Amino acid sequence: MSEISVRLPDGKLLAVPAGTTVLAVAERIGPRLARAALAGRIDGRLVDLRAPLDRDVALEIVTARDPQAGEVIRHSAEHVMADAVKRLFPSAQIDVGRSDHGEKFQYDFLVERPFSPQDLERIEDEMRRILAEGAAFEREVVDRAEAKARFAELGEHLKVSRIDDIPAGDPITIYRHGSFQDLCRGPHVQRAGQIGAVKLIELAGAYWRGDERNPMLQRIYGTAFASAKELDEHLERLEEARRRDHRRVGQDLDLFHLDPLSPGSPFFHPKGVVLFNELVGYVRSLYPKYGFQEIITPQIFRSDLFKISGHYENFGDDMFRFEGDEDEELFLKPMNCPGHCVYYNTTKHSYRDLPLRFAEFTRLHRNERSGTLHGLSRVRSFAQDDAHVFCMPEQVESELRSFFAMLREIYHALGLDDVEVSVSTRPEKFIGNPEAWDHAEKLLIAAVEEAGYACGIKPGEAVFYAPKVECDFRDVMGRVWTLGTVQVDMSAPDRFGLSYVGSDGQEHRAAMLHRAILGSLERFIAIYLEHTGGDFPLWLSPVQVAVLPIAERHTEWGARVRDALAARGLRVRLDDRNEKLNFKIREAETHKIPVMAVVGDQEVTSGTVTPRRRRGGKEAAAALPLDAFVAELSAKVAERRP
Repeated sequence: MSEISVRLPDGKLLAVPAGTTVLAVAERIGPRLARAALAGRIDGRLVDLRAPLDRDVALEIVTARDPQAGEVIRHSAEHVMADAVKRLFPSAQIDVGRSDHGEKFQYDFLVERPFSPQDLERIEDEMRRILAEGAAFEREVVDRAEAKARFAELGEHLKVSRIDDIPAGDPITIYRHGSFQDLCRGPHVQRAGQIGAVKLIELAGAYWRGDERNPMLQRIYGTAFASAKELDEHLERLEEARRRDHRRVGQDLDLFHLDPLSPGSPFFHPKGVVLFNELVGYVRSLYPKYGFQEIITPQIFRSDLFKISGHYENFGDDMFRFEGDEDEELFLKPMNCPGHCVYYNTTKHSYRDLPLRFAEFTRLHRNERSGTLHGLSRVRSFAQDDAHVFCMPEQVESELRSFFAMLREIYHALGLDDVEVSVSTRPEKFIGNPEAWDHAEKLLIAAVEEAGYACGIKPGEAVFYAPKVECDFRDVMGRVWTLGTVQVDMSAPDRFGLSYVGSDGQEHRAAMLHRAILGSLERFIAIYLEHTGGDFPLWLSPVQVAVLPIAERHTEWGARVRDALAARGLRVRLDDRNEKLNFKIREAETHKIPVMAVVGDQEVTSGTVTPRRRRGGKEAAAALPLDAFVAELSAKVAERRP
């Protein structure tokens, strides 16, 4: 039998027979590691412990301490949940689980009646009994005919149908623990006892294969961790996330609401419009510094445009389409880039004109499925801080430097400094030639590193037309969100014939970059609301100052304070209700107003205000002359401090 070489994280090489499993390698390293092993990782990809190694590899053994351990634990707990359901409801049919086990697991079941909350408790208790049994997970490779026969015999007709979804030539694997078995790619833990703690968290309905013409299935969501302590910490984070849910905070602060009459299209209230416009205005204020020109392109285009761009073929089902006159096929635009290419081509360009940077904030529309809509974070109508750069290929590096400079400036003003940067590389299906992709990916990686970030790699996660830099922000609850992106387009320059006349008098193909820093404004507001809990920086707050007269006799001076602040462009509200001061303070704090200006007898007599700030302590500061107070706040707003 031939031997292969296994490189361990410390650089040591092990020679093992081809076909040796990951678990067997762990046993070679040491019995303690083998007992703790949950999975393996080859070239950054999680693999099952029972997977055979058939080539030279770099291998890591994943234990409970590994950042990806939770994914394997939750994937395995998914199977334990399905086992528990089958024990309690033998006639239930199992459909499929979840592909992303980063935070939770799920399974869909076809059952005679919907599950109840009491059923959920019974299933969770049964799961704990299964964990106590500690059965080993076993992996088996079968052919297609055997898989169909086995699940047909079990009465799992949904599963038999799913077998046809597996591409020809792909291995078909079945995982078993105890008497339960299911079709699955893995990876899974060694034994059920390695799943330390489980919690079922939600019931929902889901149509089979996402089609409302099919039967309604019962979906159970749950989560699992290596220990009860980790589970408790996670549940605390979930509760905090519920408190910070942007839909709840947005309603409490009177920023927006959603109406079923317009699904996926939010109503922004006056305060929400202030927030929206302040974000747009800030990004727009930086355009002269970074050389962007703002344009407005049409909302409606003929299908010809998207056939040229490739979106018709690759994105057509996600666009809103309708007929014009004489069977004319029209679309609401889902992105700005094709229109920007059309605009670029309205003029013949010299190398002296480049780079050209076009930005746009107009409405975009995408036909997101109703089941995926979620508050502001997944909508059908949205705007982006969207821009495209047309330049010579040799200017790409300097444009990437400019992107990172602008990104840092904006994120700092918003207090978003915990950013991780990665490059998404070529997917299996892509447009362009591999050599050009390789070159573009190297440019992006170099730009990330030059900007001072450790560059992560997201293999195969680029869109079909462009490798991409993704700036991932980690919020106060540890969740990661992709915000800023920049892409080197491998398709549009050729598809649209984007060219310029070089210094040699010949036509050359232009390079094109896609750039967004906040991304979708709606989605950004959702993320930012949950990150801050609605406690915005002074410059961004919909109401920046609440003027609080202590008694009715102080209202006249309070109105003068309000007018002085408003005259300097500050957003101010006078609370002249006949209420006690403590009530007014609580109201202002509830509405997350960053500064309160208290006025009473002393302030009226001396022409001052007594400021009270949400940030930096809630105790009232020393009284300030009105002019000094207004000047101080105006300066802070102008500085856009986070």
